[in-house]
Amino acid sequence: MWPVKYSEVCLKISDVSNVAVFGCGSFGTVVANLIASNGLRVNLWARSHDTALSVQNDRINTRYHPKYELHKNITVTNDLKAAMTNTQLVFFAVPINAYSELAHNLKPILTSDIPIVSTAKGFDERFLLPSQVLKEKLPDNPNCTMSGPNIAAEIVSGDITATVVASECNAVRSLVREVLSSDILRVYENTDQFGVELAGALKNIYAIVSGMTEASGAGQNTKSLIFTRGVAEMNRFCKEMGANPMTMMGLGGIGDLFVTCTSPLSRNYRVGIEVGRGATLDDALSSIGQVAEGVNTTKLVKAHADSMGIYMPLLSSLHAILFEGCPIRETVRKMMLSTHNVDVEME
Repeated sequence: MWPVKYSEVCLKISDVSNVAVFGCGSFGTVVANLIASNGLRVNLWARSHDTALSVQNDRINTRYHPKYELHKNITVTNDLKAAMTNTQLVFFAVPINAYSELAHNLKPILTSDIPIVSTAKGFDERFLLPSQVLKEKLPDNPNCTMSGPNIAAEIVSGDITATVVASECNAVRSLVREVLSSDILRVYENTDQFGVELAGALKNIYAIVSGMTEASGAGQNTKSLIFTRGVAEMNRFCKEMGANPMTMMGLGGIGDLFVTCTSPLSRNYRVGIEVGRGATLDDALSSIGQVAEGVNTTKLVKAHADSMGIYMPLLSSLHAILFEGCPIRETVRKMMLSTHNVDVEME
């Protein structure tokens, strides 16, 4: 049953002095700096001992942000217990497929009064969203989702950004909003955590399609077509899954979709460009050197949409190109000859 109703936690911003961020990648590093800049102490956990030692000593994460100095309030560690020392709030900033292991390892040292903020977008191999994995592994801890058009490199550059924190728990949303808010990051709240997470996962599919469209040299008419029909497919899927369709109109829906489908900093968009230029999927993934969640999401959502009879032609076309060996031009031709002709589905 979704979502589980948590009892309201009593934690206030005045009660928080230490935050743990698990994941020393591109986004985890940025989140840690945002929080530390607000005067809180942050323990930033890295899976690799060598990475933790290097980032702690150099005060720079050279792999992801070589010109972005870590705030003095950040301590980088490879030790889970050390990361949890005096911690009142936890952020998961690792890929979705690392959630189960991390949650399992944290369970013995994580008390039930500590909220967890999820930043991953996508499904695990069992078609579970991040918050669902957290509820399964850490059922006593309230959790919320941080999502939206949040490209890490632009936050590093100081670009004004907005994010959304989603949870049914009012106190957790309010706490996380206060922990993150700054003069460059505006934080909005949403009660539809399920819808925000669904949108965050689905948009990566259409980012790959948009990248392929860009690589083809298509004009603005075509790009608009792809974007608009992508919104329609996301809305259709989310509605069938029981999410609030209006969530697609917010930062976690159209907001995130727009930036992911247009920015050269988007990993999934870049994968689409490489495939559109003729690269194999494996070569495209190797070229970007980071996880592109949309690839696995395409497989999982295609299987689920087929089982539920949900009409998603862009998704089906992408699956055919990536996993069935179908030529791009022929796949597009078949899609254009589809008999479906309803623009906006009113019901």
